[in-house]
Amino acid sequence: MPSTVAIDTRRQIGAISPLLWGNFIEHLGRCIYGGIYEPGSPLADARGLRTDVLDAVRRLPVPIVRWPGGNFVSGYHWTDGIGPKEGRPKRMELAWHAVEPNQFGTDDFIEFCGAAGTQPYVCVNMGSGTMDEAAAWVEYCNGTQDTYWANKRCTYGHDEPFAVKYWGLGNEVSGVWQIGHKDADTYVAAAVEFAKAMKWVDPSIRLVACGSCGQNADESEWNWKVIKGLSRHAEYIGIHMYVSDREGNYEQYMGTSKEIEEYVRSVRGLIDGATYCVPGQHMRIAFDEWNATFTTDDPFVKGRYTLEDALVVGMFLNAFLRHADVIGMANMAQLVNVIPPITTSPDGLFLQTIFYPLELFTRESGAYALDAWVDCPSVPAGRHGDVPVLDVSASWSAETGTASAAMINRGRADAVDVVVECQHGAFAGEGTRFEITGEDVRVTNDFARPDAVTTTARSFRADGRTVAVTLPPHSITMLKLPVAG
Repeated sequence: MPSTVAIDTRRQIGAISPLLWGNFIEHLGRCIYGGIYEPGSPLADARGLRTDVLDAVRRLPVPIVRWPGGNFVSGYHWTDGIGPKEGRPKRMELAWHAVEPNQFGTDDFIEFCGAAGTQPYVCVNMGSGTMDEAAAWVEYCNGTQDTYWANKRCTYGHDEPFAVKYWGLGNEVSGVWQIGHKDADTYVAAAVEFAKAMKWVDPSIRLVACGSCGQNADESEWNWKVIKGLSRHAEYIGIHMYVSDREGNYEQYMGTSKEIEEYVRSVRGLIDGATYCVPGQHMRIAFDEWNATFTTDDPFVKGRYTLEDALVVGMFLNAFLRHADVIGMANMAQLVNVIPPITTSPDGLFLQTIFYPLELFTRESGAYALDAWVDCPSVPAGRHGDVPVLDVSASWSAETGTASAAMINRGRADAVDVVVECQHGAFAGEGTRFEITGEDVRVTNDFARPDAVTTTARSFRADGRTVAVTLPPHSITMLKLPVAG
């Protein structure tokens, strides 16, 4: 018997935030220097921005970029990175044990965002930083009055305000590895004051409170206190999650969706519990660091993603759509050269396997997430027990009259026959089938073979109440289907 995926355009979970497809850059490894910013390179423009990277970012496209960290931000003082570059100080960088030249700072980041067609999300230093420093940063970026920091921005060549809307209240402050680590009560007390000062400078900004960077009981307690203490001050709680196949167990890795689901459900439950009696104070989730990770001894490329990693990235994206009513932003970590979708060399770049699901979901998802009904066999997934062989999300665009069904076949060797049902109206017209797969779950892209994993697309006729499709093993398939009636 074939499996079934049933779509009803009336069963809407919620509007899909365009910020779900965001990314993240940090002063770590070759992400900024030698990745985004490489003055003197024949591939860089007059500002030092790599034009090939800009082209790839626009191709995704990326709607929002978080900067400057990450762990880096907990020791970063933004005033070091403004003004003439020859006068900017070099500093010991304690988070990643490097030297920070401060050649890429606030103005440079804003220029990058403008060139890439994205919007900025700035995270402030709540490690070694001060409330005054954070408020001054907002003034520098957004100030319009005749004040010191707004005038300083004008002096450095930017008469118009940067209008940075999204600001993060620190990074992973719950972690003992963080510069300026705090317990939850101390963090909440400080973050409330930071939030007040920053919003008094610009009441239009939106704040992301620092949530959990781990999935355990202590981090859940942290989240509870942060939500209760900051729901009147911050619009989002930021959470982080990284996963990997360190054990080399494909079947177990395919159970990652269970971990993602449990994590999101736990945080949304805490939001509901902490704010249900506080009208108008319902936080949303900013999943502002997430990705699959790898380990490697390669000193230059720092790793290559496999097809199985691309499947897991697809599972994250499916989960974001299934929880579109509470997840308002997500930022894959990181954009270039550090667990990246884009890897550069001095001569060019290649797109990692994980680039393709991110591009597919960004470009082809609809405006509203749908609650798809799925009936399929289960497969073993190691410590996760059994999981459905299919991981599915669906979306709908009333503007174009198309429904999208994203289906991941976790099966390593077996194809899966699926009947996609339209439960309201009927399919009517030209559909498109997008597919991401490869010869083996361990296949990678690299400079020598950049297209071992890519996205293929083909048109087909979709008429009536059902469409039959066979999903290849270890694959991501998205159908875009016209719906009438």
